[in-house]
Amino acid sequence: MVWISRICYRKYGNFVDNLRLYVRGGSGGMGLPRLGGQGGKGGDVWVVAQKEITLKKMKDKYPQKRFTAGVGANSSVQALRGQKGEDQEILTPPGITVTDDNGKALGELNHEGDRVLVARGGLGGSYHSGFLPKKAQARIIRLDLRLIADIGLVGFPNAGKSSLLTALSHAKPQIASYAFTTLRPEIGTVMYDDHKQISVADLPGLIEGAHMNRGMGHQFLKHVERTKQLLFVVDVCGFQLASKTPFRSAFEAVQLLSKELELYKEELLCKPAVLVVNKMDLPGAEHKLTELQEQLQTPQEFSHLLPEDMVPKNNVVFRHVIPISAVTGLGITHLKTYIRQSLDEDASLATESLHRDKLQALRGVVPAKNTLAWGSSPSV
Repeated sequence: MVWISRICYRKYGNFVDNLRLYVRGGSGGMGLPRLGGQGGKGGDVWVVAQKEITLKKMKDKYPQKRFTAGVGANSSVQALRGQKGEDQEILTPPGITVTDDNGKALGELNHEGDRVLVARGGLGGSYHSGFLPKKAQARIIRLDLRLIADIGLVGFPNAGKSSLLTALSHAKPQIASYAFTTLRPEIGTVMYDDHKQISVADLPGLIEGAHMNRGMGHQFLKHVERTKQLLFVVDVCGFQLASKTPFRSAFEAVQLLSKELELYKEELLCKPAVLVVNKMDLPGAEHKLTELQEQLQTPQEFSHLLPEDMVPKNNVVFRHVIPISAVTGLGITHLKTYIRQSLDEDASLATESLHRDKLQALRGVVPAKNTLAWGSSPSV
């Protein structure tokens, strides 16, 4: 039988974030009826996280190639118990979600060294199987890269996310006065005087209908899932995606961004979020900022500005609203300080919660599900 492997991928430029692979465990070895010998088990196929690897390198190294583990050795007079077949390891970058071709989750690889079993080898022949080996597991799997960053920038095209990333870090994303200059995720690192580093992801711009996979749709939204906190970035003067699309104010932009996240996966709105109001160097920006702040205080009173199906069921409660100008540098230092403070506070809360759970476990108390609200103080 001839097995044909398939490797499919999506890419933005040279960035590959999805691979579809054929994997098969090794066949088991034959048993030896005359002496009751047992054949060796076939090898397994594992997906293993390794930092130096990218999906692009994988695609280039294994074009049209299947991944099959080693065959188990037959039982023989010299070795009644056949040797196990060699395992096959597929090296991938950290931040991978592994699913089968039906979308069933097989596991996640969040850190270097994490492993997920994707195809089991067949058992060797034995007395119970009439000394005939069992078939190995074969399937199509998908490797889906979801970025892991401390902060994710969320905004419509031309909100100034790329300019903000440049101002915050040493990243150099493409910047221009037209939509979709960010064609692939960009990661920048914010450096602090005490050498603390915070990663910030500038993700491809959303458009209305992204939850239905319009524009860059799910390729954008899946990366949002793997960030600790969100920075909503809006143009204080509003935006218009194209001449045939309606103009959206800064408040409407906030509402639409919230709705797209809600429709894709409602729990995304539970992430800690900060609203960054960009382009404060433009004429009339102060007046528009005041108007936006008033609208955010009572968003239900302004829900009529959008069609009913575009109004989020739950409004994002922003921890802070920070006006900036990525071009002039206004507010950037304050934003960097607040990002650090917010992440440190959450890390401290998580540590306290972990210590409390460990203490309860030592006392024989089963810890209750953590329902601590963001920004609230833990009870002692």
